[in-house]
Amino acid sequence: RRRGWPLLVVAALLSGLLTGLLVGRVAAQNAEPGTGGDPLVSKSYVDLVALYRVVEVPAGRKVIGEAGTELVVRGGQATAIDSALGGLLDVTAGTDIRGGTRIPPNHLLVVPRSDGRGLFAVTDLVLMVKGRITIAEP
Repeated sequence: RRRGWPLLVVAALLSGLLTGLLVGRVAAQNAEPGTGGDPLVSKSYVDLVALYRVVEVPAGRKVIGEAGTELVVRGGQATAIDSALGGLLDVTAGTDIRGGTRIPPNHLLVVPRSDGRGLFAVTDLVLMVKGRITIAEP
């Protein structure tokens, strides 16, 4: 009688584990895309962080990027907006671009922190952007 007790405990634990896995799998399959129950990230989030989008910016506006935002000036002229902690990272040239410096066309720029760094549109701009930006009045 006492010998069957450990076997019963192991069987109960395995049964509970199996039931938990099945319930979790069914819940994940029935989750509505884009909701908290969806185990995957939303398509809009993937589009924001994984794909470049073309953004047109009128002359005289500021483009402020959040940390990790990537920018490429494809058309027009822009100057850098920096912060007390530094400028924009020019990945193409391997340099730090400080405020007021003209941005070379077709260079990949990265905004390292969300502290107000970005671009000033001297003329109308065509940008390729990956990440979050705010277009603001000067």
